[in-house]
Amino acid sequence: MTRAIIVGGGIGGLTAAVALRRAGVEAVVFERAGDLREIGAGISIWVNAMKALEGLGLAEAVRAAGREEIGGEVRTAGGATLSRIPARTLEERFGRNVILTRPDLQRALSAALEEAGGSVRTGTECVGFRQEGSDVAALLADGREERGDLLVGADGLSSVVRRQLFGDERPRYAGFTAWRALADLGRDADGFEAWGRGSVFGLVGLGRGRFYWYGTRNAPEEQGDSEAGRKAEVLELFGGWHEPVPAVIRATPEAGILRNDVFDREPLKTWGEGRVTLLGDAAHPMTPNLGQGACQAIEDAAELAGCLRDGGDVVRALRLYEDRRRGRTAEVARRSRLLGRVVQLENPLLCAARNAAARAMPVRLQLRQLEAVLAHGT
Repeated sequence: MTRAIIVGGGIGGLTAAVALRRAGVEAVVFERAGDLREIGAGISIWVNAMKALEGLGLAEAVRAAGREEIGGEVRTAGGATLSRIPARTLEERFGRNVILTRPDLQRALSAALEEAGGSVRTGTECVGFRQEGSDVAALLADGREERGDLLVGADGLSSVVRRQLFGDERPRYAGFTAWRALADLGRDADGFEAWGRGSVFGLVGLGRGRFYWYGTRNAPEEQGDSEAGRKAEVLELFGGWHEPVPAVIRATPEAGILRNDVFDREPLKTWGEGRVTLLGDAAHPMTPNLGQGACQAIEDAAELAGCLRDGGDVVRALRLYEDRRRGRTAEVARRSRLLGRVVQLENPLLCAARNAAARAMPVRLQLRQLEAVLAHGT
């Protein structure tokens, strides 16, 4: 049986392991953390990724861990509507996406991997790899080696596997920082994204009065937190925005607010070499503006398993996988970065022009733009 070594136990790595197991490939995941604790708040699994999960037999488990929803509304900081696509229109055109917390998604994928006979070795750090003829060895921090027929680097933005393949190039700072958190507001409210000047706030309902939210602000790289603390800093930034923005921030525990500068990278011309390839953020990190980072990793996993399913030449299968995914992921990353530049505009005149354009855009054009991202079947 073909044996795959997967470096990284995040969403992409776990999905790839399940997909490979169900394609008849032995899969073992190496995760440097001591346990599988997904760091993050909430996540939207958009319909394109749900189609991929359907093909892998994972869609029902993901639906059971979250709630189905689709809808789209953009507002100003004061609460005026800039654009809205009716939920029924979106559902008829694309289907429904699933909203859930990242820990819930990770648990669903871990359970599916265990059921499929795969394994995760936590507390095991990969520091590099070595290829020798018909196999590849993962080099572990404790001096051991683990051999397989292929190795998949699913180890994120600062991927060790990518660095060995293509050098230590710094990721590209997008120009803004982001806060994320979960909150219990005690009541339901409509989800939305609101655009300010150099700042964005988004709210997504998880049901039963629970939400995940995110906020962004243009800032120098590595600026760090305010002395007053993250919650106070976010309230200072968004406290004057329309309700329920201030209320949901006040309902958030200080310790539950995460902050990260936002990065992406220029698309690679190739993702791998020999028996080694990349997947997810290790291959194509993108800004969060389209909510497609994890979704594209899920698409990667389904495509990788499909290319390896017939048990043929591994090296040829990996290059086929890369050829099928490079263009798609590069285009989604490009669109995400462009949207990030638009929503983070700070100049008052440019913001006014942006808002006017959003108000004037017909629904059919909005749907056409969404189709380029969401209407993809793996």
